[in-house]
Amino acid sequence: MNSRTLLAAFAVAVAFVAGSIAAVRTDGFGGLIPGAGDSTSQALELIEADYYKAAPVEELQGASVSGMVEYLRKRYDDRFSRYFGPWAYGHFQDATAGQFSGVGMTVGEVPAGLRVTRVFPDSPAQGGGIVRGDVVTAVDGKSIAGLSAELATNRIKGEEGTDVTLTVRSTNGKERDIELTRAQVALPVVEGKLLTYRGEKIAYVRMTTFSTGVHGLLREKVESLYDRGAEGLILDLRDNGGGLLSEAVLASSQFIENGRIVSTSGRAEPEQVYEAEGDALPRRPMAVLINENTASAAEIMAAALAQAKVATTVGTTSFGKGTFQRVFPLENGGALDLTLGEYLTRNGSSVDGKGLKPQIIVTSNGNTDLQLRRAEALVSRKIRAQATKK
Repeated sequence: MNSRTLLAAFAVAVAFVAGSIAAVRTDGFGGLIPGAGDSTSQALELIEADYYKAAPVEELQGASVSGMVEYLRKRYDDRFSRYFGPWAYGHFQDATAGQFSGVGMTVGEVPAGLRVTRVFPDSPAQGGGIVRGDVVTAVDGKSIAGLSAELATNRIKGEEGTDVTLTVRSTNGKERDIELTRAQVALPVVEGKLLTYRGEKIAYVRMTTFSTGVHGLLREKVESLYDRGAEGLILDLRDNGGGLLSEAVLASSQFIENGRIVSTSGRAEPEQVYEAEGDALPRRPMAVLINENTASAAEIMAAALAQAKVATTVGTTSFGKGTFQRVFPLENGGALDLTLGEYLTRNGSSVDGKGLKPQIIVTSNGNTDLQLRRAEALVSRKIRAQATKK
């Protein structure tokens, strides 16, 4: 199997930086799939030649692929296989590189529409006053209640410089219309700061996705905080929807010296075992924060660190995305994102449909980040215990 699998649970759409859960995918995309054969191609030829109006053949081809994918999704309860039209595929490729055109927020699907899980600094969403917890209920006056996250976010994304009006319901129940101008938004994939808890310095690093090169950014950030005196680490993978499998392996390898990180297998795919790459950072007391939006590649990393006894997981049970996909470009400029198999964590278990249960369960509580507070106390205690042994 090509090692570039993208791990995404897809709780939100890619192109408006609303992509919170990604599907596990390989970084190497498959080869071009030729035009459909037999009855499908025959029907397309007949429509092109004899239909009473000139029909766009490329769009018809896309519709036929969409129909096949929809059948697979319903028949096998597969939430992650999907078809990208040419425009959507271009945005998807931008997303895996960490650059988006949109309004600058991540969201999760709820019955009323899309709940905002994070708003990025200096983004159109922030400028419009949107905050975490708000729910987008309509786009350009049309309700998105009951729509899938993919369909709902497709209404929000668009070309840079164009306008979109979002109807947003705040936590107090009041709704307001906000007109935003879409812009290019660079996803802050790794952020960090130095915390002090009861006298101990602790590095806090947040990863938002597993896009290309994130493992290097992670190492740089952790090393810089260690150089500033941090004696322990809190890695925040909350609301991280995943990304590239290769990056999950490389990021985990920053803390795990050897052994299995993850394995994958499928009907047409032989088992592939991904081992730690070595050259891990010196081991220090560590906690990993996870929640219900931690998915795919993020679940792989959290599980690997916990099962290798490198870190303690804190928070709530993760999303439960246990399959992987590969993207196959199509001749019409679109792509087929197809589920190929399942992955197993370091100890051989699956998170599919059940998620990764944290070793320390802490639910969120409004504006107070109880999960972070618990992680700080845990790492601080480990630092003191380590110092006592010296």
